Amino acid sequence: MNTRIQLQQGDITKIEVDVIVNAANTSLLGGGGVDGAIHRAGGPVWNGGAHNEEELLTSAYRNSLQLAVEHQVKTIAFPNISTGIYHFPKDKAATIAVATVSEFLVDHDELKQVIFVCFDRENFELYRAIINK
Repeated sequence: MNTRIQLQQGDITKIEVDVIVNAANTSLLGGGGVDGAIHRAGGPVWNGGAHNEEELLTSAYRNSLQLAVEHQVKTIAFPNISTGIYHFPKDKAATIAVATVSEFLVDHDELKQVIFVCFDRENFELYRAIINK
């Protein structure tokens, strides 16, 4: 396991990191769930894109990580992107998240810590199983 990847269960808006990343609607206006909580907690929003759902999710992680490097971010937190209102399968989302972040960190020592923050126990256990492989 990459020690720069961490896993926590809880409220992502309470995590002390440089940047919180989350999926947002095309208007980038905060709605409900994690998206709304992040907007209420404040902070700038970055955007990205791709073709199918798997590519879109992979691209979202890569683009977020690349932007973090470009903006000299050292710590970044991700929730369970797209598994709430967007209904992306939780196990597939976790696999994509961990694989994409792991691959990116191989060539980017600038990022010191990536934290996956799971609000619920189910997602936490899925991520833990994948990270511990």
